[in-house]
Amino acid sequence: MRTFTSYCLLLTIAMSLGACAAKRPVLYPNAHLKEIGQAKANQEIDDCIRIANEYQAGGDRSKEIAKNTGKAGIVGAATGAVIGAITGDFGRAAAIGGAGAATATMGSGIMRSDEPDPVFKQFVEQCLREKGLQPLGWR
Repeated sequence: MRTFTSYCLLLTIAMSLGACAAKRPVLYPNAHLKEIGQAKANQEIDDCIRIANEYQAGGDRSKEIAKNTGKAGIVGAATGAVIGAITGDFGRAAAIGGAGAATATMGSGIMRSDEPDPVFKQFVEQCLREKGLQPLGWR
């Protein structure tokens, strides 16, 4: 059981380290971008992101990850309990099932957490359009 828990913790840390880079808009090189240059365009992107945050345009991903992790833990524990009832090791199977499902769900949520909220993205893109820039997507 300790080895499994240690493995799950290590896997979660590794996935969270890989998900640290925040995505930013990619701009089409239109005449306005060529006129102001990439450095000024980056300032405009930062400004639009700041405004979107001020208006709370994005959802709280951490709450969503926590909620989904909790649900998965309950389902995993229930599944493990059923397996434990069949195999005769009820408590251990429930704990392993719950921990495994919760860890997998949390890891998956962390890996997706660098993806901006759709409303946040639309807000930033609209702001950039109003500044004469043309967002193409996010990277």
